[in-house]
Amino acid sequence: MSKRNVDIVVISDVHLGTYGCHAKELLTYLKSVKPKTLILNGDIIDIWQFSKRYWPKTHMKVIKQVIGMAAKGVKTYYITGNHDEMLRKFSGLKIGSLEITNQLVLDIDDKKAWFFHGDVFDVVIQNSKWLAKLGSIGYDALIVLNNIVNRINRFLGKGKVSISKRIKDNVKTAVKYINRFEETAAQVAASKGYSYIVCGHIHKAEIRKIEKNRKKIVYMNSGDWVENLTALEYKKGKWKIYTFSENYIPQDNDNTVEDGELALADYGSKELFNFMLNDIQKDIKN
Repeated sequence: MSKRNVDIVVISDVHLGTYGCHAKELLTYLKSVKPKTLILNGDIIDIWQFSKRYWPKTHMKVIKQVIGMAAKGVKTYYITGNHDEMLRKFSGLKIGSLEITNQLVLDIDDKKAWFFHGDVFDVVIQNSKWLAKLGSIGYDALIVLNNIVNRINRFLGKGKVSISKRIKDNVKTAVKYINRFEETAAQVAASKGYSYIVCGHIHKAEIRKIEKNRKKIVYMNSGDWVENLTALEYKKGKWKIYTFSENYIPQDNDNTVEDGELALADYGSKELFNFMLNDIQKDIKN
């Protein structure tokens, strides 16, 4: 497979370890690009829901692919999100080309870009974490239902639908929340003197200019790999939203656990991190 040269790739909200994660599609995408810098902008591993006995091989292959890219010299930043917040205590850890951090500031073409997940702007996350986790479980259940509906649609020769996306796109409260999130992010970026702000969290890919304090801020969001299958790419001075081809249809058994598979779901979050940490160290040494 020929690879596209890209200066920066930003992905977020992969939610490895959940039924809604499109790990096979993400793996195909990662193998198709050759970035100088890879930014994982939060909620890559869904540690909130990791207690379930669900960790398909494709999910581990995504981790392996990222580790391999870092081992080959791709500067890789893992920015923590709310679903993988336990990694925040490892902020500042550097292993070869991989760095774990809670936020990131980069100089891009003489302009400062601020990268962070964005959950800090979420009032529910900050004040009612139990409610956020309950909502996350409900969202995952909705994704399972959505997968069943799409399998039936494929059998009937109909196209894919996204129930949760339709709900979010049509419910005024959700639209207001997203707009408020973007406006707040731009306001904070302007006060800090940044030209770009790059978030994840709300699962809505976006690139738009927002004027705050007489300064134009470019707000960007990398979307997700649960419903929208999007990433941000930067090449030759231009940002764009990459969307995985809708023509790619994964096999029905892509997200099933096979017999004899490594039961990583049996591990706690600390054991999982140590397992991956050892893998990274071995790959970089090799």
